[in-house]
Amino acid sequence: MHVITSTSALSETCSRLAAGDYVTVDTEFMREQTFWPDLCLIQLAGPGEEAIVDPLAPGIDLAPFYRLMADPGVVKVFHAARQDVEIVYSEAGLIPTPIFDTQVAAMVCGFGESVSYVNLVKKVTGCDLDKSSRFTDWSRRPLSEKQLVYALGDVTHLRDIYIHLKTELEATSRETWLDEEMAELTAPSTYECHPENAWQRLKMRVKNRKALAVLIELAAWRERLAQAQDVPRGRILRDEALYDIANQQPASVDKLSELRTLSDGFSRSQRAREIVDAVQRGLGRDPTTLPNLPRGQPLSAEASATMELLKVLLKASAARHRVAPRLIADSDDLERIASEPDPDVPALRGWRRHLFGEDALKLKRGELALTLHKGEVLAISPR
Repeated sequence: MHVITSTSALSETCSRLAAGDYVTVDTEFMREQTFWPDLCLIQLAGPGEEAIVDPLAPGIDLAPFYRLMADPGVVKVFHAARQDVEIVYSEAGLIPTPIFDTQVAAMVCGFGESVSYVNLVKKVTGCDLDKSSRFTDWSRRPLSEKQLVYALGDVTHLRDIYIHLKTELEATSRETWLDEEMAELTAPSTYECHPENAWQRLKMRVKNRKALAVLIELAAWRERLAQAQDVPRGRILRDEALYDIANQQPASVDKLSELRTLSDGFSRSQRAREIVDAVQRGLGRDPTTLPNLPRGQPLSAEASATMELLKVLLKASAARHRVAPRLIADSDDLERIASEPDPDVPALRGWRRHLFGEDALKLKRGELALTLHKGEVLAISPR
């Protein structure tokens, strides 16, 4: 199987692909040992054209590929696009546009939530893919024929999937339903790693606002260090240790040595001093500059009951319209609809309001009831 290893061959291939109205794209990369993903392989396919590009080939310039990614006249088709877009953004500082994400489109077309590429290929084309090469080391050379066949399959079948989903969306007038999700995928803010915002990706909660201030400073410190050294965040300090330090707020390296989440001897390292400094910065922050902590208060009995009914209504609406429930509303939407008098959530805007939002509000006001008929949940107006 031919692999492009020169700039001239890449330029010729990208010129031919640019003549089409779409190109399917996939990348293989490694990031287990780094903060930034290392691009190891690029796969491309268009009408009558398919190619594998080796970005690790000596002397190759990927500029033709990035020009293709920026070409507004060619739709870039990805499956689960976020990581692929992230690596293009980190390598070239650009967002591929316009984008068509087949995973999102599949949710709109009734294939379920977060459908995998393997399952989508099977459902649309009937082909069974061999995914045994998925977790191989893509940075090692030479790549085997089996690896290359696997890699190319990630874009060749994607052509058929794109055409199938695009046709389905046009037939059901649902093309615009993807706009909101594509807007998020093409927003630079989705991929920017600002240290001051690093705390937002953490899942656990701190006990009070003072601890939150310390956590913000600690997460920013770790993010800057991980980026500068190009290592995973956990290599600098694990999440559990961040929370432990934020809640305990050690004022000295001696106090730091008392924490169980840190290894023996850590308090004698340079990082220990930096952590104590970060704790002091957090404790010295102006409380008015801090975001509000999630209240974490339980819903009232009435709101809890309403939310349970909304879950049933959401599943019924999604099944009736053949759309993945998660694309219509998430649990936060449902909770806010159930508990707030005038919630501003995506589920109450645009096509989502038409499919679900209006009925959700009626159900909450008692203007709609749910009943079961031949195994199907139906919404009816109570007499």
